[in-house]
Amino acid sequence: MQLVLNEDQELIAKTARDFVDEHSPVSRFRALRDSGEEVGYSRALFKEMAELGWAGIPFDEKLGGAGMGFAELVLIVEALGRNLAPEPFLGGVTMGGCALALGGESGLREAWLPGVIDASKIVALAHQEAGGRYDLFAIGTTAEASGDRYILTGEKTQVLDAVGADAVIIPARTSGQSGDRDGITLFLVETNSKGLAIERQTRLDYRNAAVIRLEGVECSATSVLGNVGEGGALLEEVIDRATVVLCAEMLGGMSEAFDLTLEYLKTRDQFGVRIGTFQGLQHRAAKVYMEIELARSTVMAASRALDAGDKQTAQLVSLAKARCSDAYIHATNEGVQIFAGVGMTDEYDIGFYMKRARASELTFGDAAFHRDRWAKLGNY
Repeated sequence: MQLVLNEDQELIAKTARDFVDEHSPVSRFRALRDSGEEVGYSRALFKEMAELGWAGIPFDEKLGGAGMGFAELVLIVEALGRNLAPEPFLGGVTMGGCALALGGESGLREAWLPGVIDASKIVALAHQEAGGRYDLFAIGTTAEASGDRYILTGEKTQVLDAVGADAVIIPARTSGQSGDRDGITLFLVETNSKGLAIERQTRLDYRNAAVIRLEGVECSATSVLGNVGEGGALLEEVIDRATVVLCAEMLGGMSEAFDLTLEYLKTRDQFGVRIGTFQGLQHRAAKVYMEIELARSTVMAASRALDAGDKQTAQLVSLAKARCSDAYIHATNEGVQIFAGVGMTDEYDIGFYMKRARASELTFGDAAFHRDRWAKLGNY
């Protein structure tokens, strides 16, 4: 596995970086936060990104996608992460889109996936429930069969990109108990369905997330993704893909946080001396740089493993998430400390990256969880 970019990938990375720098500087994220607008991103800008082909990158050409892979998608998302661009590539394109691509019946795919690819539709995935921690199978939401329909009842939390979504994919239990891998079924539910309520959550990182409550929501059998009772495996596949994409965003965020810190080291005078000349701070900066480059290698390895169908994909995904969680936290902690008092103020952008690092670490499992998963997958 070669952990270097080819010529086409270098072009994709440069194009993405230039576009995001021009259309979505961090000042835009600040303005979106201050506006209090519920969706928290621009549907128009997301549409423009989709017109560049970005939303179709991980999907097969037969499904209307670009026929590339995650090795290319992570380059786009890394550029977004550098500027904290909040467009729904994680919750909408990766989670919702991949669930449709991997498990949707032909009718569901044809009805919804083209809209995901051209950004005319947003499909979220509600995999998390209160008290479930990082257990994908801790699902208490029920789906009771009633003739040719199912009745969904339950509550989902931290549903990424759910506010403003057109539909949401709901993992519900058709049999078994919470924690069982078997007995989980995924349903696609339109957000205007009777009995479905969406409540915006306020997060540390200001991203679009919601609580979804289902009170007797009716679904037809044609809304099932994959096979009834076998959604656990599909859910694992989708979350592994989403974890890699999140890691790419984290990589972009930690890289930008480091660049901001490095620039501050080079320009900040203290008692007539540039603080970047202090050997202690140079050592700390070098440590952050090494952690970022190690994280970059793990993201590249995990994304390439996904594309190749490598049997060690799950281990590499956990390796990437553990390394990126630690590195992003470390890079932003050091950044805020080196900025000193002003780093704690809202005037400087470094604090935004620290908040995003904290939220990202806890999404799809923190470093400790993924180190444990990596060990178990390796039979340690």
